[in-house]
Amino acid sequence: MSGTSEGPAPAADLDGSAVTESDVQVAPRGSEVPGAGPPPYHSAFTTAPLAMAVVDPEGLVVSANDTFGTLLGTDPAALAGCAAADLVDLASDARTWQAYREVLSGAQSRLRCTRRLKRPDGQSLWAQVTVAPLAGDAPGLLLSVADISARRELQAKLRHLQMHDPVTRLPNRALFFERLSAALEPESYEGGTGRIGLCHLDLDGFKAVNDTLGHRVGDRLLAGVAERLTRCAEQAARTRTGTPLVARLGGDEFALLVEDSTGTDQLAELAEAVRGALREPFDLAGRRVSVTASIGVVERHAAGTTPTGLVQAADTTLYWAKADGRDRWTLFDPERNAHRMTRQALASTLRAAIDRGEFALEYQPLVGMEDGRLRGVEALIRWNHPQFGLLAPNRFITLAEEDGSIVPLGRWVLRTACAQARRWQLDHPGEPPIFVSVNVAVRQVWDSDLVADVARTLTETGLAPELLQLELTESAVMGSAGRPLQTLKALSDMGVHIAIDDFGTGYSNLAYLSRLPVSVLKLDGSFVRGFQYDARGAERDADRTSPADEVIVEAMVQLAHKLGLTVTAECVETSDQATRLRRIGCDTGQGWLYSRPVPPDRISELLVQPAAGRP
Repeated sequence: MSGTSEGPAPAADLDGSAVTESDVQVAPRGSEVPGAGPPPYHSAFTTAPLAMAVVDPEGLVVSANDTFGTLLGTDPAALAGCAAADLVDLASDARTWQAYREVLSGAQSRLRCTRRLKRPDGQSLWAQVTVAPLAGDAPGLLLSVADISARRELQAKLRHLQMHDPVTRLPNRALFFERLSAALEPESYEGGTGRIGLCHLDLDGFKAVNDTLGHRVGDRLLAGVAERLTRCAEQAARTRTGTPLVARLGGDEFALLVEDSTGTDQLAELAEAVRGALREPFDLAGRRVSVTASIGVVERHAAGTTPTGLVQAADTTLYWAKADGRDRWTLFDPERNAHRMTRQALASTLRAAIDRGEFALEYQPLVGMEDGRLRGVEALIRWNHPQFGLLAPNRFITLAEEDGSIVPLGRWVLRTACAQARRWQLDHPGEPPIFVSVNVAVRQVWDSDLVADVARTLTETGLAPELLQLELTESAVMGSAGRPLQTLKALSDMGVHIAIDDFGTGYSNLAYLSRLPVSVLKLDGSFVRGFQYDARGAERDADRTSPADEVIVEAMVQLAHKLGLTVTAECVETSDQATRLRRIGCDTGQGWLYSRPVPPDRISELLVQPAAGRP
């Protein structure tokens, strides 16, 4: 007999056994009394429905009942003297063999294991084997074998139902992770390429199919997708070693797992084949339904990879494919993922960073174009992150707007900037006071009482309202109605100046501009960059912009002045730009020509410098 082992199991009674170990006591071989006839238990032992055999301390069969012979397909009398371990395959693996030897020696009380046995006629069966000492002081063991083939078959059917999706008949998420975990075990990939690949796909627009055609049609579509994915996997196996595992992870998400992958080219070919196969329309009960798929592709060394890490990487890449336009496959990019992880890390610590005081303000001068004097400053926030260092606002302001922390952060900026502006005023009473300009996000208007916040801040710091300027982007201001417009009017009535930042980049309704409580337009830096050539007309950049740029800026300046607004030019970097902007009438300039953003003490130095001393 031959078979495979599942190892020793804990001792337990055998269900349905007519005779148990304690019911049988057999004298060791050679101890029978001559002329004494069979012992009283002999009839029960011989006819018991449970296959049993008595084994001596050396592991040899003393006797076996008829059921044992029938189970093994041989004459029970012929089994006497045979090694019990060979009959029921106890020596095929080291762990079971060691446990059996300990039972023989008395070091262990019982062994129970499951074996797959092969009969002489070629048929196989699953058997539960139990080995235990004979009752009383009799030496030797009782070996019993129960045919559990029917139970195993039922268990296999139940496992298949448990591990497969009923709609597509594909392996489900549980079986997928089981196979993936096994594939990442070192013994699984040793001797192969040592690499693994995963295509994680999601159907584009599947929800619309369910919502419009019903879940029955949706299920038929999923089954059709499963068939095409399986076909793609089979076709891939013709040119590569091994067939990719196709699984349904849930909803309209599927996965193709490639063990021993040969590189990203193999995964790219598979992803492209899947994408092409799914683009063909599906005929579902007379309805032609078209869908596409977005696919995230990951391929890497199996060593050091975890199931969770691989699936997370594929899921992230699938999200990128969706964000990049759908109906495409995208390869995992470690650098892009690092940026995403950094973004998540920043978002998770943003609110706590406000409480810990990790933010600081720098100030960039706003200079009069005619006389070069310092007129005001723009407050620019910086995050002194303990892990990532000094971060500019473009790294975290959007995150703050998304999670609402822009409201407490904006309050802190407003209070800090106003207090600093008042301090400059008190420290330099002989100089004209400068205003401070603070950026305001639209969410601050909707999620807080901005008017009350500003009024309270001005009262607490003692700063005059006309020395505060609030900047909102053009897209936030133009077309404002309801609460935003009411807020702007209330702030303007208070004496606070309102500036439109990045003017000229949105879709401005210029007629509406005259009805807004705005006092300043800040021209977007892209217009000023169009002046990147000197007065003699020599090009400084390879791409020379059209002279129409200057005409457009001049027109916007004239329009603003006719409406009673002042104009600030951003991103002024050269004296030639400043000259041209001054000539067309810009009121103030901001940019590296005058100063980069600097700490508050540097602004104090600029306040006492003569205008001619400034760049």
